[in-house]
Amino acid sequence: MRHPARPARSASAAWLVVPWLLAAGRAAGEAPPAMPPFPVGVVVDVQKPRGPLTPIWRFFGADEPNYATMKDGRKLISELGGLRPGAVYFRAHNLLTSGDGTPALKWGSTGAYREDERGGAVYDWSILDRIFATYLDHGVKPYVQIGFMPKDLSIKPEPYQHRWTPTARYDDIYTGWAYPPKDYAKWAELVYRWTRHCVEAYGKAEVESWYWETWNEANIGYWRGTPEEFRKLHDFAIDAVKRALPTARVGGPDSAGSGGKWTRDFLEHCLRGTNHATGKVGTPLDFVSFHAKGSPEVVDGHVRMGIATHLRTVQEGFRLVASFPELKAKPIIIGESDPEGCAACQGPRFGYRNGTMYSSYTAASFARKLDLAERVGVNLEGALTWAFEFEDQPYFAGFRALATRGIDLPVLNVFRMLSLMGGRRLAVESTHAIGLDDVLARGIRGEADVSALASIDGDRLAVLLWHYHDDDVPGPDAEVTLDLAGLPEGVPSALVHHFRVDADHGNAFEAWKPMGSPAAPTASQVTALERASTLDLVESPTRRTPSRGTLRLRLRLPRQAVSLFRIELERPSSARPG
Repeated sequence: MRHPARPARSASAAWLVVPWLLAAGRAAGEAPPAMPPFPVGVVVDVQKPRGPLTPIWRFFGADEPNYATMKDGRKLISELGGLRPGAVYFRAHNLLTSGDGTPALKWGSTGAYREDERGGAVYDWSILDRIFATYLDHGVKPYVQIGFMPKDLSIKPEPYQHRWTPTARYDDIYTGWAYPPKDYAKWAELVYRWTRHCVEAYGKAEVESWYWETWNEANIGYWRGTPEEFRKLHDFAIDAVKRALPTARVGGPDSAGSGGKWTRDFLEHCLRGTNHATGKVGTPLDFVSFHAKGSPEVVDGHVRMGIATHLRTVQEGFRLVASFPELKAKPIIIGESDPEGCAACQGPRFGYRNGTMYSSYTAASFARKLDLAERVGVNLEGALTWAFEFEDQPYFAGFRALATRGIDLPVLNVFRMLSLMGGRRLAVESTHAIGLDDVLARGIRGEADVSALASIDGDRLAVLLWHYHDDDVPGPDAEVTLDLAGLPEGVPSALVHHFRVDADHGNAFEAWKPMGSPAAPTASQVTALERASTLDLVESPTRRTPSRGTLRLRLRLPRQAVSLFRIELERPSSARPG
């Protein structure tokens, strides 16, 4: 689409809005008049529950732990906690990294451990406490990543802190923090004292509700030791956690991808190997975690997403875990589950992030993760979105984030929609859904995918509808007829709330462009952006009347848009309390 004319900007601000960023997240839903809408029929059957709708969406994370305690970070943590207070989790790298807590891209530190001149351990929990207290004060719980290696424990302490830029070589980040400890007993004592401190500071019951795992993606450059050395690191860490709190929930390995043979060897070790710390057979494993990422690219000048790559990795991980009979029922957390793998990178292929490509991808991919878990027969507990915010960066800078300088991005509104769902998942049929096998094989690159995820909780129904395509180019709207079938006999009416994320609703990025894409918005412009960023109703709530047990709703759903219908059923008069 053509963007509105913009007032002149200073040369110093021009670099902030490069062409690929202006194109990112364009309102593909504003289809030209020559593209007539196509019809879609969606049926949700209230009489066909598929089991509980697990809130797998309630996990988030970031490389930079210190952002959580900063101005915009605290605001976003509060918003995440508000989605489902006491049930949202946050995972962060660098919780044991040496430093004074000054953040940088792909970096953070807490200074939790150092050694005095005699080699004695000195512990300092003050920065860690600020981070965890920020989570807990806002309804968020830690998904504790035990790492990285403190400088005074590393076998290769220099160089220690990397200097990352969004266009740097990824291998440049793997410095002294990524190496094994010079003394595994000191490593274990650090983890033991940290866990014990958490129990003393936050209480046994609270810490029992956390997840604890060792390191990040130790099957690639994040770990500069051997696989056996990682298993040793993990054994000593998990034994230390369990000594401090025997009822702690521990797992791993949070591998890059499914991990293949590396993860299989790790799981074999945990189930049947000799524990390096205890000498006994096995290492406790209360949950299993791996990562899955997509692969966007630029094709003919536009972004093309890689949902097939993402979901195939999810399937591989599920099958790997399910191949162990002892693990078939274990909770699985996809510890990072994203359209691609570098939140702090910038560039043309990341141009999906600010707009509705990211939000519609999220809706379509989360539903398919649930489908895959059901197909493979595994216990999917969570899929963690590795996106947070980047403090004091330019507005809409093109990072993978949920908010920019305190302004929420469209993708966060999809998580708000998901938070309004619950209870039992319902069967959905759509005349324009792309089948799971086709998505796994080819992605969504022919016809668009228009389908839904639905739930019922008592007298409350929720239907999340999306219109998704891998290619960020204009396309026709979907003219959707949504039938809610199988309603209880005699329901006299239903109160319908219709929420939307598209070019005109819940989309601060599209509101920013007509302002001239200002690098420094005025106070009134910031207020307008905040207003545009909220989850938006398409219209005022309306009361509708079912006919013969079916409630029919109609909507026009633009390409890359997501709608949520939240429907409150009025009880028949005979069912009301006397």
